[in-house]
Amino acid sequence: IIAIPLTGAIPVYRENPYPASNGLVVLIVLLVVIAATVAVLVRSIPANATPVIITSLVVLVLASFLLGGLFIVNPNEAKALVLFGTYKGSVKTDGFWFANPFMTKKAISLRVRNFETAKLKVNDNHSNPIEIGAIVVWKVIDSAEALFEVDDYTRYVAVQSESTLRAVATQYPYDSHAKGELSLSTHTTEVSQALEKALADRLLKAGVEVVEARISHLAYSPEIAAAMLQRQQASAIIAARQKIV
Repeated sequence: IIAIPLTGAIPVYRENPYPASNGLVVLIVLLVVIAATVAVLVRSIPANATPVIITSLVVLVLASFLLGGLFIVNPNEAKALVLFGTYKGSVKTDGFWFANPFMTKKAISLRVRNFETAKLKVNDNHSNPIEIGAIVVWKVIDSAEALFEVDDYTRYVAVQSESTLRAVATQYPYDSHAKGELSLSTHTTEVSQALEKALADRLLKAGVEVVEARISHLAYSPEIAAAMLQRQQASAIIAARQKIV
């Protein structure tokens, strides 16, 4: 068996702006060229000027083909331009633009989106089964990474959100039983900040920015809910007696 070393590294795609031309100017020029070519063609056919007719037809076909390079970028949208499998750049400024007709224009939304995880069943820091859910607000900030670094960036966000929520939930108890202890039920702000930071680190490689992440659902699992309620009531009674003393 002969091992062949890999000399080429896997490319890492980063967004770079593409200098697209003004589409309105190009459209006007092409329409003028097409109109002039048609006029010349109409005059040349009765005169049987074969070279002029052939040239006019070539120019007409070429101008019509160049019309395929016109494209529109809507507000909060980006178009990633790919030429024969090679990423050339992205256009993020909204408007009417022109680029090489051979380029594929892949649209991607830059709008803010939100995703709500399912109610996940995990064990907290004290090994108590709980149900937890979260809402993640996110948006794409790098069109090249979102399109080319991951297979499906929306699915990637969903899977990583649930995975990160599970990991964060296991780091805290549901209720705090010691002074200064952070818990899921009483320190939602701190837990949400930890969730947002952990999720931002995971989604950065997909060109996604986490705008906000917060806990949307938190409860004990049904099988232990009654027992934990009795425990909370007993803890409240003990705390009240200590306060009286």
